[in-house]
Amino acid sequence: MTAARLVLGVGATKAGSSWLHRFLSDHPECHFRGIKEVHYFDAVAFDAYDAQIKQLAQTSGRLLARLAEQPGKHENLNRQLADAAELEALFAQKRPDDAGYLAYLDRGRGDRPVIGDITPAYCLLPEPRMRAMAAIVPDVRVIYVLRDPVARLWSHVRMMAGRRAEAPDEVPDRAHRILRRTLNGKERQIAIRSDYAGALRRLRAAVPADKLLVLFYEEMFTEDGAARICHHLGIARRSAPVDEKVHEGPRVAAREDEQDAMRAWLAPQYDAVRRDLGRLPDAWHAHRTTAPAGPMT
Repeated sequence: MTAARLVLGVGATKAGSSWLHRFLSDHPECHFRGIKEVHYFDAVAFDAYDAQIKQLAQTSGRLLARLAEQPGKHENLNRQLADAAELEALFAQKRPDDAGYLAYLDRGRGDRPVIGDITPAYCLLPEPRMRAMAAIVPDVRVIYVLRDPVARLWSHVRMMAGRRAEAPDEVPDRAHRILRRTLNGKERQIAIRSDYAGALRRLRAAVPADKLLVLFYEEMFTEDGAARICHHLGIARRSAPVDEKVHEGPRVAAREDEQDAMRAWLAPQYDAVRRDLGRLPDAWHAHRTTAPAGPMT
């Protein structure tokens, strides 16, 4: 068996990573395990083994509940449960284990040339950790997807509101409150995922140029977008499920003043992406502004 190429999807959060995982999982030349986000490199970088073990336990609980509700899907759910248990055992060592991580990804690969891990949190890694990640095997291909900053932030806020709300009718108020906290510097984990400038700077420094593909989310769900992904990975071109939306999140509209505040706060990100890639998609221009950002009340 030849050594596998490793594809790492490193973000951004709420920028099509679930779609990317499904597209590549369905490709006959790619092998992905049942757990989409492995979180190996951030667990090592931030000593977050316990957090990942807790997350995997919650995932297993949800899978067991679905197993009881969906008796016709036992094979797929049992496979995901086994994958979660294997990954939990890897983290239970509470130490770096590159060989164990690669063995986890490789198990069941057969003769498929590509293995993968789609974990958006990897774009938050410090540059030295990114550099080590990009060199873990001889052939690592990295994909970073950029979504319109305002649309990405609002999607992220809605997702967090949905998670924190105790009832569906609480989601809109929670979303408005979470956005206000984010723009006022009180939701760091949401804010740092909006920092395309920092992520691009670290990725450009850590990943060889020919191994890094930076895509616009708005152009990914097209035949050309799918072709660019396949070309980057050295696999046969396949049609993309261009109309499929995965994990879209609760539908809550941002108010006009919130749109203005997000545009101002994120203006440096639009400028940074334009400098890095030389252009912005048409859809981004509606939200781009050069107005100074201030606190939202």
